[in-house]
Amino acid sequence: MCNTDRVETAELAQQLIRAVRGRRTQEAFSRRIGCRSNVLYTWESGRRFPTASRFFEVAERAGIDTSQALRSFFRSEPEWLTTKRLLQDGGVERLLVELQGHRSISDLARATGKSRFAVARWLSGQTQPRLPDFLALVEATSYRLLDFVAALVDPAHLPAIHEGWRALTAARQAAYTSPWCHAVLRLLETERMAALPHVGEADIAAELGLSIVETRAALQLLETTGQIERQDQRWQVQQTLNVDLAADPEAVQRLKAWAAEIGLRRISSASEGLYSYNLFCVSEADYQKLQGLHRAYFRQLRAIVAESTPSERVVMANLQLFSLSR
Repeated sequence: MCNTDRVETAELAQQLIRAVRGRRTQEAFSRRIGCRSNVLYTWESGRRFPTASRFFEVAERAGIDTSQALRSFFRSEPEWLTTKRLLQDGGVERLLVELQGHRSISDLARATGKSRFAVARWLSGQTQPRLPDFLALVEATSYRLLDFVAALVDPAHLPAIHEGWRALTAARQAAYTSPWCHAVLRLLETERMAALPHVGEADIAAELGLSIVETRAALQLLETTGQIERQDQRWQVQQTLNVDLAADPEAVQRLKAWAAEIGLRRISSASEGLYSYNLFCVSEADYQKLQGLHRAYFRQLRAIVAESTPSERVVMANLQLFSLSR
């Protein structure tokens, strides 16, 4: 998993506001949101920006169901969203805390380029982040800024992310079609492979334990979707994308089964790795806590991966937590 190229969030914020306004004139929509002056002009020109909560209020005025957009982004409804709407006092703060997980304020400050003081005040609700800063926090905490924006408006109307969204969609489709694609891509990103003068199909197949046929199919799909390019005697990675695959539940089920099968093969062959299990009884309340811990662990894992350098190993984390009883 790797981050997309950094999106210029100020430019994206301008375009996002413009997309929310739609075909209405700046003057007319300014009046619609209760402003006497043409505030839309100052926002869309980047002279000023609304706070995150003000932006969501404006989006609601434009007919966008922000709560539904959040449900779409999270793939399931967070518990706090059942009792608190995004536009209520503390809604944006609660969203940021949900996204933060166990990331430290120092980590987020470093990822967003903001001060620890500013990030701490945003997370505590003492101040509201401006829309560009809020978007930067979404990327720093979830690594899914494009998905977040796409839940609100059509990315086709946003030049800042249009090409990135197209590439992300193609990469997603590649992952659904050939699960080994991203393992091959991650391998090609490692510094060791990047330093080799020649990398052939047999080298990749041997490294990942694949057949030549599987390797060739993955490489062809990666080339077709523009993620790699053949240069001389090796493949050059063209772009690195953080691909969230939860949009298609059936495809995700297949991918989870595939990951579990890979783990089973490794256990059966006594391969290097950590393979653990624990069987126990707990209360329903504590089972819910364990599910929260499971999600938090995975978020923390993603945070470490996002900032890890140099690229040396291709690793799979296959986490499972489920009830055996009804």
